[in-house]
Amino acid sequence: MLRSLKFEVCAFDCTIRAATSSPQAFAVLSRYIFPPLPRITGAVVQPDILICLDEIGEEFQLLVNGEVMASAGRPESLAAHVVHFLDEAVVKRLTGLCAVHSGAVQWNGRALLLPGATHSGKSSLVAELLRRGATCFSDEFALIDTEGRVHPYPRPLLLRDGGPRQFPLLPEELNASFADAPAPIGWILALEYQSAESWNIAPVPQGFALMTLLRNTPHPLAEVPGMMQAFQRAVAGAACFAGRRHDAVQAADRILVLLGGQP
Repeated sequence: MLRSLKFEVCAFDCTIRAATSSPQAFAVLSRYIFPPLPRITGAVVQPDILICLDEIGEEFQLLVNGEVMASAGRPESLAAHVVHFLDEAVVKRLTGLCAVHSGAVQWNGRALLLPGATHSGKSSLVAELLRRGATCFSDEFALIDTEGRVHPYPRPLLLRDGGPRQFPLLPEELNASFADAPAPIGWILALEYQSAESWNIAPVPQGFALMTLLRNTPHPLAEVPGMMQAFQRAVAGAACFAGRRHDAVQAADRILVLLGGQP
C-alpha cells in the first residue's frame, strides 16, 4: 500500500516512522506521536518502530511493525491505541533511563512524582496540577537517569470520560507545556485513591519511597544494571509521603499546599 504521508521522530534511542495515505489520519499521527519532538524529513532506511494508519473501506486500521493492532471508523478513535503501543515499544528500548509508572510534573524547578499502577488516577491528578501551573513530564512514566533526575516523556495525557474509553489531551489544552529538560526530584507522593472524601497522608522514610519506585517499574531489576543506584539517588533529595487522597480537583489543591505553592 502506498503511504505517501509520513514523518520520522527520534525518541529515546528509537526511530519511529508514522505513515498513512489519509490526510485525516496524518493529522492524528502528527498531533499525538511525541508532539514536541522534531520531525525528521530525511528518509530512515529501517525505523525501529513503524506506525501506520490505513484507510480500508469504511474503517481505519492501526498497524505496528506490520501487525494489525486495532481498527475503528475514525482515526481519532485510534489515538489512544497509538499512544499505548508506542509506550510499550519505546520503554522496552530505553538505554540509560529507567521507567517508573508514575505521573510526573515540575513545580518550582523540581519534579513531583506520583507513582502508581495503571487505572490509579495518575492522569487526572496530573491534569489538575497542570491546570494550576505545573509543567508536564508525563502522566504515565517517570524516566529516571543514573543521577536520579527525571526526564520528560512527552506523550499526550490519556484521560477517561467516566468509562473505560480513554481520550488524549495535550498540556497546551490545559494552558500548560511539556518540560524540556531533566530535573531533580523534590517530592514523591504515593497516594491511593478513595472515592469517599478523604485526605490522609503522612511523611514516610526514603526507603519506603525507594520500594514504591521498584514496585512500579516495568523493568526486571536483574536486567537493568544500576537501576537500584539510580533510584537511591532519586529518593535521596526528595520529601516522601504516602496515604489516601480523594478526587483529583481537591487533591491537587492539597498537594500544592504541601509543596508550598498556592492552589
